[in-house]
Amino acid sequence: MASTLRCLSVSRNFVQCARTQTRHLSTSPILHNDTSTPSPNLGTVSSPKRPVGGFRGGIIGFLFGFSLASAYAAYHLLDEYKAASAALQASVEELQASTAKVTAHVRRIEAVEKDLKALSHNSASKDDLSRVRAEAKKLYDGLHIEFLDLRNHIWGMQQDLHALTKKEATPVREQSIP
Repeated sequence: MASTLRCLSVSRNFVQCARTQTRHLSTSPILHNDTSTPSPNLGTVSSPKRPVGGFRGGIIGFLFGFSLASAYAAYHLLDEYKAASAALQASVEELQASTAKVTAHVRRIEAVEKDLKALSHNSASKDDLSRVRAEAKKLYDGLHIEFLDLRNHIWGMQQDLHALTKKEATPVREQSIP
């Protein structure tokens, strides 16, 4: 492990040195020294960009796709939530309207029950009606008997009056003629 770190450190130093120094066309230090004319500076060589590894690219792609799908799902979830909320609000309003109707019907039923209770206290039952009917029949029978008695009495008086008119002399007429 230590040797790997040393190699890594040496390679970094080499790369840094290569970047700071200019590179000549000579291949050996002897030929390099023989060249008396300095070579023109052609610029520094830029290090090639490291390509994104497959593993890092896969993770970044996965996270990007996941975040995009999550945003799309959240948008649709919010849209469905708004639609469900509107439907629930409409249901609540319908429920309030039907509750108001039911409450009005219950109040009317209570008023009718109150009137019915008052009428039942003031009205006669079958027993009361039968008793009143029996009393009326007794009164009618009593009045009929009295009527017949009165008629019989009047008939008797008429008979007496006819008998008196047929007789010429009656003790009542003789006393009344002086």
